[in-house]
Amino acid sequence: MRFKYRMEEKGHETGWTEVDSRTRTAHYTKLLPGDYMFHVIAANEDGVWNETGASLAIIVEPPFWRKWWFITAVGLVVLGIIVAVVQYFSTQRLQRQLALEKERRRIARDIHDQVGASLTQVSMLGEMVESDKESPGEVEEHGRQIAATARDTAKALDEIVWAVNPSNDTLDGLVTYFCKYAQEYLSVAELRYRLDVPSQLPATPIPPDVRHNVFLAAKEAVTNIVRHAGATSAWIRLRLEPSRFILEIEDNGKGMAGMDPKHAQTRNGMSNMRKRLEESGGSCTFSPGAEGGTLVRLTVPLGKV
Repeated sequence: MRFKYRMEEKGHETGWTEVDSRTRTAHYTKLLPGDYMFHVIAANEDGVWNETGASLAIIVEPPFWRKWWFITAVGLVVLGIIVAVVQYFSTQRLQRQLALEKERRRIARDIHDQVGASLTQVSMLGEMVESDKESPGEVEEHGRQIAATARDTAKALDEIVWAVNPSNDTLDGLVTYFCKYAQEYLSVAELRYRLDVPSQLPATPIPPDVRHNVFLAAKEAVTNIVRHAGATSAWIRLRLEPSRFILEIEDNGKGMAGMDPKHAQTRNGMSNMRKRLEESGGSCTFSPGAEGGTLVRLTVPLGKV
């Protein structure tokens, strides 16, 4: 007996394939997904073919990754990823622009408030020198005031330059600059002070706005010691933790003993310090010191660049 077979599927294998009686096997290794009709006819020893033959319907199912629902889902996921990536980079760009604009406004405000006011004062003092030139004592006093104002202006400019320099956006840059400021300010005020700061500080990056807020809050704390605390000694301590650092500024002055604690927390200076730390994701607390003064604790998170 002789056999012929063919697989019909949209023009697939239109002709017959003949096999001998011993094989009786048809191999299809790469059938695409679809509906097929497998036909077989046979011939007897006289060579007469049975044109009717036998048929078998075959359905080849596609793998799940070729089904419409999977392709649709993948398309939606890819589209969602593209939209998310575009939105992320657009948001990052907008945030950088807003941060830059905020920094520019802050610099302009600092220059106007600090340098502008000082220059105005110097100009006024110069006019007073001219008007009081017949009074040597007054001229001498005005000269001292001009010199003091010039020194304050130089310090203000130094702070502004330090704040805008991106190379200082590290924990080391912040702590080093503040300790230098505190040492000079406390020395001029003739207060004893002690620094308890690690000798080696990591160059952990700190955002410029966080650095600026922490410095101003710490500067306010030192200023309060000199002007209001009536202290003779001050301590500055820095504690490093994996996810944050804690800057403590303590004095042995009169503290908040004569002030209601709740009222103390709402004073303008203290309120501004707390607000600055909250804007930086940290906290600012006030508590009695070990020697009767005030302990200011600034807690700042790390790792937010």
